[in-house]
Formats: sequence, C-alpha cells, structure tokens
Amino acid sequence: MPACFAAVDPSADGRIREIEIDRTRVIVRRAVAGVRMRLNVPIESYLGVVVRIEPDVTPDHSQIAVVLAHRDPALSVTLSAADDCDDVIADWQAWAKSLGCPLLIGNGDGSWREPMTRLGAVVVTTPSPRRRRHSPHTRRRPKALMRRKPGRPAATAKVYRDECEIIARS
Repeated sequence: MPACFAAVDPSADGRIREIEIDRTRVIVRRAVAGVRMRLNVPIESYLGVVVRIEPDVTPDHSQIAVVLAHRDPALSVTLSAADDCDDVIADWQAWAKSLGCPLLIGNGDGSWREPMTRLGAVVVTTPSPRRRRHSPHTRRRPKALMRRKPGRPAATAKVYRDECEIIARS
C-alpha cells in the first residue's frame, strides 16, 4: 500500500514536494527556504477523499481531481486527476476504501458534502420492504415438523366402579 509520488507545492523550493501515503499516515517531505522538513500526519486527521472539478488554464477545459482533504489546505494531497469521469470515480472509491476515509464531493465554493447520508460509519438508506405474510403457505406446519406425527390424545384408562379388589389372586 505505501504509495510514493511527487506533487506540485507552490511554497516549496523547486515547487515540488514528495508524498508518501500509508494506511495509517501521510508523510510530506519538502524544503522551504533551504530547510528540509518532514511532516508526519495521521490519516485520522484528514476529512475524507474528495472528488472535485478543478479549473484548468483554458476556460473551456477542466479536470476532475481526487483529493485527500485536510482542514489545512497546505496538507491536502491530490491523489489523482484526469479528464475521464469513469477513471476518477473508480480511483475515488478505491482510495477511500483503502484509507478508510469517507467519500466526499467538492462544491464549487470550496466546501464539500457527503454523497449519501450516514449515521456514524453506517450508510442510511431506505428500509427494505417487509416480508409478505399473506401467502397461503404461512399457516402450514414447518417442513421439519411435517416429518413428525402429530400427537394424539392419550387413551383414558378404563375405570371399573364398584369393584372390590384391584389385584386378582389365583
């Protein structure tokens, strides 16, 4: 899983920073004013994996980017960018699954929202319909009980009234 790549960083020397992503942390290496620094940021501090449209240099063209978003924009990491929507959606879901981060959609104003409602880590959807209980088979005995014979009432013992002796002697 460790993924290593270089990314553009406008504030770094040479405008490049090295990024290493692991399942538990993100390591950002860069140099600013000749001072080399290494930032070790845990994955839990990231908000999630955001898919957003980023404007390109030409006004009629734009790219779709997958970004590991952080509250501090300097720590946000662009994971992939492409023109094709299908590839980006597959990358978006794969990164979120491998890092254990929620899926997010970026809005044009810089904010983000979740694509579906959640309750904690559980995705909330409409409940599935209840099982029909109006079938003619609902009143049948279960198959396991069909093999057994139904119980019969016990034959009552014969009672002999006005008899003197119960045990016969010969």
